[in-house]
Amino acid sequence: MEIRKLPIGIQDFERLIKGKYIYVDKTEYVYKLAKSGLPYFLSRPRRFGKSLFLSTLRAYFEGKKELFKGLKIEELEREDPDAWQEYPVFYFDFNKDEYRRAVALEDVLKTHLEKWESEYNVEPGEHSLAARFQNLIVKAVETTGRNAVVLVDEYDKSPLEVGNEERLEHNEAVFKGFFSTLKSYDRYLKFVFLTGVTKFSKVSIFSDLNHLNDISLDREYSGICGITQGELEETFGPEIEMLADSQGLDRERCLAELKKMYDGYHFSRSSEGIYNPFSLINAFGKKEFGMYWFSTGTPTFLIEKLKSSGFDAKQITSGELYASESVLTDYRYDNPNPIPLFYQTGYLTITGYDKKYRSYQLNYPNDEVKYGFLESLAPLFLNEEKEPDPLDIRSFGRDIDTGNTDGLRDRFTALFSRLPYPNEEKTVENNFQNVIYIVFMLLGQYTRAEVHSSKGRADCIVETDDYVYIFEFKRDKTAEEALKQIEDMGYAKPYAADRRKLIKIGVSFDSKERSVSGWIVE
Repeated sequence: MEIRKLPIGIQDFERLIKGKYIYVDKTEYVYKLAKSGLPYFLSRPRRFGKSLFLSTLRAYFEGKKELFKGLKIEELEREDPDAWQEYPVFYFDFNKDEYRRAVALEDVLKTHLEKWESEYNVEPGEHSLAARFQNLIVKAVETTGRNAVVLVDEYDKSPLEVGNEERLEHNEAVFKGFFSTLKSYDRYLKFVFLTGVTKFSKVSIFSDLNHLNDISLDREYSGICGITQGELEETFGPEIEMLADSQGLDRERCLAELKKMYDGYHFSRSSEGIYNPFSLINAFGKKEFGMYWFSTGTPTFLIEKLKSSGFDAKQITSGELYASESVLTDYRYDNPNPIPLFYQTGYLTITGYDKKYRSYQLNYPNDEVKYGFLESLAPLFLNEEKEPDPLDIRSFGRDIDTGNTDGLRDRFTALFSRLPYPNEEKTVENNFQNVIYIVFMLLGQYTRAEVHSSKGRADCIVETDDYVYIFEFKRDKTAEEALKQIEDMGYAKPYAADRRKLIKIGVSFDSKERSVSGWIVE
């Protein structure tokens, strides 16, 4: 079977096409956007194809018709005599720099301006950065006779990376002053497109650029980045076959595993599922179902946001996590609610819509994000100073598979001993509940594990081929009370005729001693 070139790590459209890498054709979106002439903003998670799409726009507005041969836009432009004209393009790439230095953002802007000033023979003089950009736009239009195109990639990288509020405010002021040019010089502009992970509301460039058309939640553009099911099967047929063969699966089972691991992103209330392109392409390249997107960066800023918000991790999978459109698109640095950041960074996605209350239901998009994020949450609720780490889910799984209840007891004892010693009673309860939740949710990779919090249902039920476990946990009560609740509430009744061995476990936790004070198995 022919080995084709996968575009792993390639974000430049021209390099991709000239290098004959596999390309998922998104040029229909380029045509649709370019013909409207509106200024646009698009938010998508990191490594989701924003840079490649912006690079495609750049090649289009630079008139590089030869790069688009055989693509959808070639046919769409066939009858337009004005197609493929070359426009002056100002492409700002904020991806490649580190922004923790005091004037890092200004240095990046200066580097971009100096390149274009040399190209258009413009003297910078003593002007401000904003004034230099204004002069460049005017000179480019006068020189070429065509209006300018401004493309901004990952505008929010510097705000997200600065690490403190004072530096954030500084960078916001720089952005606001610099890009306000786009509004006041609108008559010189042909097209404007900005991308980022987050949309900072009432700060940065958006307070002055209120004319931007935010298409982040538009159904019409839900597939602009990422890969749809149709694109997957149409574009990557040979790669699917090779991955299936290497994993000992047939094609349909391979597609099902890909869907479970990497599909599930929804960027409007009724869009089809979108695959994470970075993970999908890496899975084809390595011929393994790995956690590629999640492993490229620990979401430390999300964990810090969780620490300060007191967010209950169980909310995510409860089916009751909702947010309005204004919440999803309104990220503020000082906002105690972590939900907007979770959604915009790709750790949550839209899974439903409540028309009556105009609210979006949210959940994890797929198994890669779900299990990766749960593992990263564990240190938030455990004392990180103690070693070794007792959160070894595979060992938990082995004990579950073999009916080793003594081993399970020892592992929960080790986990609970790691709980920190906060002063607030509410924090003790929250950490205790979240540790139980994380353990059983992670076990869901290997067994059928359900975590319940409503009355009338056991705390946790785990099913394997040979066993059914019913767990009830009590804090500062007795294990006898926990076991009695299992009996009194009839949690075991649904399994009365089950051939598997039923194991009921009542557990008590002493919050003062941070230990398992009772463990009864029946």
